[in-house]
Amino acid sequence: FTSGSIRKAIFMLSVPMILEMVMESLFAVVDIFFVSKVSVNAMATIGLTESVIFLVFAIAIGLSMAATAMVARRIGEKKPQEASNAAWQAIIIAIIFSMFISVLGFFYAKDVLRLMGASADLIEEGYGYTKWMLGGNLSIMLLFLINAIFRGAGDASLAMRTLWFANGINIILDPILIFGLGPISPLGVEGAAIATTIGRSSAVLYQLYNLFYKHNTISIRRENLKLRYDLIGRLLKVSMGGMGQYLIGTASWLFMVRIISMFGSDAIAGYTLSMRIVMFTILPAWGLSNAAATLVGQNLGAKKPDRAEKSVWLCAQYNVVFLLLLSIMFVFIAADIVGIFIDNPVVEDYAISSLRYITAGYIFFAYGMVLSQAFNGAGDTRTPTIINFFGYWMFQLPLAYLLAVNFNMGPEGVFLAIAISIGVLASIFVVVFRRGRWKLVDI
Repeated sequence: FTSGSIRKAIFMLSVPMILEMVMESLFAVVDIFFVSKVSVNAMATIGLTESVIFLVFAIAIGLSMAATAMVARRIGEKKPQEASNAAWQAIIIAIIFSMFISVLGFFYAKDVLRLMGASADLIEEGYGYTKWMLGGNLSIMLLFLINAIFRGAGDASLAMRTLWFANGINIILDPILIFGLGPISPLGVEGAAIATTIGRSSAVLYQLYNLFYKHNTISIRRENLKLRYDLIGRLLKVSMGGMGQYLIGTASWLFMVRIISMFGSDAIAGYTLSMRIVMFTILPAWGLSNAAATLVGQNLGAKKPDRAEKSVWLCAQYNVVFLLLLSIMFVFIAADIVGIFIDNPVVEDYAISSLRYITAGYIFFAYGMVLSQAFNGAGDTRTPTIINFFGYWMFQLPLAYLLAVNFNMGPEGVFLAIAISIGVLASIFVVVFRRGRWKLVDI
């Protein structure tokens, strides 16, 4: 990935990464498809729980950014042993973080939902889902992290196969555990969480097998298992920026859901459904963004910063074309897509409105997401953190509350605020990226 055709490099990285992202989001789509047959409260439970689970994702993704950047840089420098050392230290950090979240989530699931504004009947019906998702967060942490390690090493196809395996198990177990089969009693929305946790945990075992027992681009052997406190310190330094970056975004998401909860469970369910659809349909864009991160890291390691920059702009251009076509599609068929998942006119109206507002900002999002990942791939997680803080907390949240509550727009005010802030954030990323300071970051 540090020589030859850049277009070919993007293709070879992005295609398996896109398929990997499709598989990751398929967890959410499959769950919402089956849970939507249970009740509106069950769907709302997923929305409220995910607003908290995103804090787990923030830690996992932040640490993954550091691992991807460091592994890619070492691979670009032709130092695979040092890449393996970094991978193992990142896994240790993930396990420690996960232990604290598991204890809190498992024993205080009802309090989490209550804090999010859930009604008493929703808490009683859905707390089992929250308990399993937070209690089993180690599977989320390691699945994200180890796949990021594979991607940093350029082995995107292995990361893709891992998620195919996980989703196969989830798709089989979801209907069995949610609705029951034979001697297995129906567990409702809690069954969806158990199925997802089993699927992800099985995939983590597959990842560890490949890391420890296979001769891949990156492998962990006995000599890599030593604790290296200096390396842990460097990983934490880079990952803290990444964690902060996503914590800012996910905490903002949490407050957005809290604003929408003021307008009832139907509004939460509609917004939850629309965001599941959004996250699924933009997966090719995330695949391109992750490809940009790997190409930046490896080419900076190979002392080719100009090639790194050219790769980023090319990824962004491809992204613009894809997301523009997608936004045009949603103008015409948003109602048809939403109708696949839910047969509730009120929830449908909220979901359709959310989709149309949010996708209006897709063409700006195309640049923003690629450039943000390019900074992360260079190991400069601080810059996107600062930009996200301004975009989400100083702009998006106040605007959402102002439009939804003060201007009496309701949930539509939140949807409009998201679309506007996407454009503002992307513009800032373009200006800062052009300055080129990310090329000088040393990790």
